[in-house]
Amino acid sequence: MSWYRNTVWFVKGLREYTRGGYESASKRFNPADVEVDVAGRSFLVTGANSGIGKATAKEIARRGGTVHLVCRNKERAEVAKEEIVTETGNQNIFLHIVDISNPKEIWKFAEKFQNEHKLNVLINNAGCMVNTRELTEDGLEKNFATNTLGTYIMTTALVPLLEKAADARVITVSSGGMLVQKLNVSDLQSGNGPFDGTMVYAQNKRQQVVLTEQWAKAHRNIHFSVMHPGWADTPAVRSAMPDFYERMKNSLRTEAQGADTVLWLAVSPEATKLPSGLFFQDRQPVPTHLPLAYTHSPPEDEEKLMEVLEEFSQKFKSVSPRM
Repeated sequence: MSWYRNTVWFVKGLREYTRGGYESASKRFNPADVEVDVAGRSFLVTGANSGIGKATAKEIARRGGTVHLVCRNKERAEVAKEEIVTETGNQNIFLHIVDISNPKEIWKFAEKFQNEHKLNVLINNAGCMVNTRELTEDGLEKNFATNTLGTYIMTTALVPLLEKAADARVITVSSGGMLVQKLNVSDLQSGNGPFDGTMVYAQNKRQQVVLTEQWAKAHRNIHFSVMHPGWADTPAVRSAMPDFYERMKNSLRTEAQGADTVLWLAVSPEATKLPSGLFFQDRQPVPTHLPLAYTHSPPEDEEKLMEVLEEFSQKFKSVSPRM
């Protein structure tokens, strides 16, 4: 019976992830929530050269914000920056080239950034879905290095800067796919058994939800949130999930629709009226587990995740070259 109820609930949820789901949900949106002037506020968006990251950065720029684009590919990033500046007229767009799968690069960047800039809002959008098990130059599984450890280091490294800011926020772009995963701290780098890139990605996205909940408890002066953008037509979806894209391409959300809740969480005064640490979809909090699901994890597993990530983080910080 629980399997049946979960299946019905999940299928209903899948419909909500499509363009039609967004169009239905948007009927209850208050446009004034995001009609705000954020001039003087500083935003950092990772993975900002395409897809949801670029769409988010562009909308923040339209509202006058200073936007720091953190991207891996310099050529594509420069094209994205030029597009944002041209379309918005906002000259306060800054580019930083950082590979989020490289912990040493993140530490190096964060240490330099803290000395040169202020920061009000961090948007952890960078991610990847690698369908074969690949290791980085540091011997880390690529999905884990980017989606989990990279997000952890970028956030914790910038927390001291955020704590100095007014109305500080951290938004992490996760995925509804995490609903099918229970936190697994025994195999964080997916070295045991067959490798399934989609499930590894979903596990990473579950880890991001746990991170957000833990950070919200630890840092009361910063508003943390994590969100599911729905299924959007982005370059990442086309390249990482070609079969899914072909089946669903006529029902996928636009990049702007996928970015809508990120923007709302980043700029709206309404967002911070809700508790820190919640999981959002279409501008409202939603459950982090399916009804009667097996995906709840004990507190000791969540604590273990934080401990292991902190150990990794400090290991790479100790060898980070000073600027």
